[in-house]
Amino acid sequence: MEIQEQAPGAFPSDFRCGFVAIVGRPNVGKSTLLNALLERKVSIVSPKPQTTRHRILGILNRADAQIVFVDTPGLHGAGQRAMNRHMNRAAVASLNDADVNVFVIEAMAWTAEDERVLEQLVKRGQPIMLVMNKVDKIRPKERLLPLLEELSRRAPFIEVIPTSATKRDNLSRLPDLIVGHLPLSPPHFPPHQITDRSEQFHIAEIIREKLTLRLHQELPYGVTVEIERFVQEEGRWMVNAIIWVERRGQKAIVIGQGGLQLKEIGRAARLEIAQLCNGSVHLELWVKVKENWSDSEAALRQLGYDSLD
Repeated sequence: MEIQEQAPGAFPSDFRCGFVAIVGRPNVGKSTLLNALLERKVSIVSPKPQTTRHRILGILNRADAQIVFVDTPGLHGAGQRAMNRHMNRAAVASLNDADVNVFVIEAMAWTAEDERVLEQLVKRGQPIMLVMNKVDKIRPKERLLPLLEELSRRAPFIEVIPTSATKRDNLSRLPDLIVGHLPLSPPHFPPHQITDRSEQFHIAEIIREKLTLRLHQELPYGVTVEIERFVQEEGRWMVNAIIWVERRGQKAIVIGQGGLQLKEIGRAARLEIAQLCNGSVHLELWVKVKENWSDSEAALRQLGYDSLD
């Protein structure tokens, strides 16, 4: 990733900056946590596992520090398709680059996959902050205390913090605790920058999010989105996008009877894209078949899934 450090002397000598990987197994709320910390949506969210497929930077700018959060795909053992390998590579690469790792788990739901993630983190030796997410679902709260005590003994965590990313409970402490573990450094990115991703990338992700929210349980993992055209004409943003599926039967599901499903997906996506672009949007969607694209390394590269993305 390209880093653009600021001119020396522009920031105080005790200014800190570094990379903080948000890691964990799938569907524990990593992207929701990032969005809550930034108070802005930079990573798409759905209730379905493995929604995040890329490394996405979310940059928190403070007077004393710049925290570069890295949202990562969920580390997982199941699945041997090329897409699974891509997501695991992206997550592991983020661990290697991090100054601090924020390890996110779900309250009262410790699993073997959580154990495997923790083993990887401990081997690397960077400071680890344990965030127990979704505590708003636990009643009574006293049930959490024994688990917090048990987990605190599993590794030398710098902090163990119960929180709810959706409710934004107990989040304000996280940046303060992280900053002290970052290196002394000028910022890597301009102070106005919030993410490293382009508008075109976010538009494709918005469309994929709406697909994931509306489609059947299995289908979203065989769907990806490619932006063919993104231009402004006469004060209006023109967006043409291809929705790629793996089989002809999936194409019929995405389009729906009489095209209704695709229209609803397009309507929901267009409204959010208009907010992102701060203007009127004309969105056209096409659904095409690329057989077994998610199990082809070459197809993944063609569709924008870099090996360490």
